Amino acid sequence: MADAYIVDAVRTAGGRRNGKLAAWHPADLAGEVLNALLTRSGVDPAAIEDVILGCVTQAGEQGFAFARNAVLASRLPESVPAVTIDRQCGSSQQAVQFAAQAVLSGTQDIVIAAGAESMTRVPMFTNVSLHQKAGLGGGPVSGRIAERYGVKEFSQFQGAEMIARKYGFDRDTLDRFALESHRRAAAATLSNAFQKEIVPVAVSTAEGTVDHVRDEGIRYDASLESIGSVKLLKEGGVISAANASQICDGASAALIVSERALKSHDLSPIARIHSFVVTAGDPVIMLEEPIRATKIALERAGLKIDDIDLYEVNEAFAPVPLAWLQALHADPAKLNVNGGAIALGHPLGASGTKLMATLVHALRSRGKRFGLQTMCEGGGIANVTIVEALGA
Repeated sequence: MADAYIVDAVRTAGGRRNGKLAAWHPADLAGEVLNALLTRSGVDPAAIEDVILGCVTQAGEQGFAFARNAVLASRLPESVPAVTIDRQCGSSQQAVQFAAQAVLSGTQDIVIAAGAESMTRVPMFTNVSLHQKAGLGGGPVSGRIAERYGVKEFSQFQGAEMIARKYGFDRDTLDRFALESHRRAAAATLSNAFQKEIVPVAVSTAEGTVDHVRDEGIRYDASLESIGSVKLLKEGGVISAANASQICDGASAALIVSERALKSHDLSPIARIHSFVVTAGDPVIMLEEPIRATKIALERAGLKIDDIDLYEVNEAFAPVPLAWLQALHADPAKLNVNGGAIALGHPLGASGTKLMATLVHALRSRGKRFGLQTMCEGGGIANVTIVEALGA
């Protein structure tokens, strides 16, 4: 049976909105992680058969064949094709799964899965809002969809509130989870746990040009009081900006290859893609689907939740991983061990390969075997990818 291997997985350190990565054109930022994979693996750039790149807000600087522009902004030769995909927050996790499918099918041997998003330069929802302001059509929810579901729009913020109510989470519970995310991310940063996954990116400061190598959103002095003082997004609700993911600029990538490529290019894998699924469910509550997707993924893989050593469940909103833990009876000590998107940021289309980089390197540094990654996505979709770490 064919296997798909991860040779390396990398990411930039996150940049806050209007922060250290704000001056970077997103195509150039994506080019940086593509270059890093080439340098670190030593693979011949001309041997790359495709680049599959996730991006959510495909407009402006992230429009017009964004993945192709990332290739042209990198050291890859112009003969390397590329495609941009949008599965909302799971875009680059889906890129990993598409790359694995290409390798497993035998149609390609060396594929890069990647993601990039500059939420500073191409703000979230502007691919819709700018059209509406210009009087070009309505929104993405057609009259037929609205009639079917009884809503005027699908809201991830409303979905997060619905999950919190369904699973009985009050604000204090969510804020405590958010605080733990910052504490874990701070501890991981101070212990250099991210060193092997982060690609240095040159940025200009008042002191001159320096390498950006630390995630900018971590609050090292966070406290329950400071998190609890942040205004709620909805009166009477429980979600605030402090217990939700941070707006973030960033890019990430993974090199996915076949066993044949390992031998012919003398490559050493760091992980094997064990199994993966993508499922879809209720688009109104929207963010609950990782629970069902995980159950299906584990059953197909012949594994139980206790067989998994580490989990990366994207912290889009605190109720999402908390509901996942509760429904799966999973061990919270294994969840997002180096912090999550509440502290580290959620650069939308880049988050899938970003989490994959963190998961694989965390498994290897701890001498663990199986890791599971899942992501809630707009429209009620969820990806789950199970990986097996190799080497140390």
